[in-house]
Amino acid sequence: MDYHVKDLALADEGLRLVEWAERDMPVLKLIKERFSREKPLKGIKIGACLHITTETANLARTLKEGGAEVFLCASNPLSTKDEVASALVKHFEIPVFAIRGEDRDTYYAHIKAVLDKEPHLTIDDGADLVSTLHRERPGQADRILGGTEETTTGVIRLRALAKDGLLKYPIIAVNDALTKHLFDNRYGTGQSTVDGILRATNRLLAGSVFVVSGFGWCGKGLAMRARGMGARVVVTEVDPLKALEAVMEGYLVMPMEKAVEIGDFFVTVTGCKGVIRKEHFLKMKDGAIVANSGHFDVEIDLKGLSEITTSVRNIRREVEEYTLVNGKRIYVLSQGRLVNLASAEGHPSAVMDMSFANQALCVEYLIKNQGNLSRDVYSVPAEIDKEIARLKLISMGIEIDTLTPEQERYLSSWEEGT
Repeated sequence: MDYHVKDLALADEGLRLVEWAERDMPVLKLIKERFSREKPLKGIKIGACLHITTETANLARTLKEGGAEVFLCASNPLSTKDEVASALVKHFEIPVFAIRGEDRDTYYAHIKAVLDKEPHLTIDDGADLVSTLHRERPGQADRILGGTEETTTGVIRLRALAKDGLLKYPIIAVNDALTKHLFDNRYGTGQSTVDGILRATNRLLAGSVFVVSGFGWCGKGLAMRARGMGARVVVTEVDPLKALEAVMEGYLVMPMEKAVEIGDFFVTVTGCKGVIRKEHFLKMKDGAIVANSGHFDVEIDLKGLSEITTSVRNIRREVEEYTLVNGKRIYVLSQGRLVNLASAEGHPSAVMDMSFANQALCVEYLIKNQGNLSRDVYSVPAEIDKEIARLKLISMGIEIDTLTPEQERYLSSWEEGT
């Protein structure tokens, strides 16, 4: 089997971690059991560019149980769990091309190794797989049946591709499912980002000023968790509606140029580039801690930071100290990459259970509807979203009401009024 991982000797440890995660992924487990019986993905090759975590391993296992051949590469150089990658290769015979800390050339070589397998479907997290395919292998892209996208940044890129008329196959924006962004983005990012910051720094959040840049679903979750830890939370935004929402939630809202003067912790979750720039670093307090939980490492302008730096040293695992020309010291976590995955373990399994259940069912949907979808970015079908929510409630032992026939008639009629 063709693969490229760090060390197969790590596989047994990885297997234990994968099994531990599966215990908290009941929805995906139910889907895997059905897939094992029905084999709806039989004969399909799937190329996936995802964070190689214990939860991703269970998605890959589910797809394989459905009859698919699955090939995995990393969607971020610092998010790979080497023991998990090894376990997938050794114990589940799923080819993986990913090594934690791989350089840019290796990262893209791994993406191309997956594309070399001629997949019928793609699963992406950030759209690097799809963009590489469209940029370098347009002929191959024409033969793809469909794909899914996991995260906000990737959906933005793919919608831009579709808007330009260049998208060559249908993509389902799994990120936009209610059972994904309401839970994964909010509760997952909120908890895992705080977890990553604490593991990296061992600093106290209570009483600090914690600046959250971006008040989308990820920002909402992070602000909520930071406030719950006792921090005074400041929000920076460019969208007036989101800024107003943050105000109504009780957060301080101000431009970044003002926030940098008072912040102790800064976290970007915008999906945009250059959010914290050279002029901002110069105004920060000595000892400010800067991290990113957006998908790519472009939100913090590290190039601009280096231009005003006299020295850099690694002071803790995943913590680099930048001494600026004005004598202040700024601490950047995880090289500006996803702090929740680079410094911690990413989202809890219970959250990824719903996200990856969406992935599995959307892959099945694409196969069933091949030829019926145009070259565009689609929302997750409502019936899939509701089914995942229903299964999650069942797994939690929670029952809900159902409409009576009279209520159904009332909701479908225009005749009854006051």
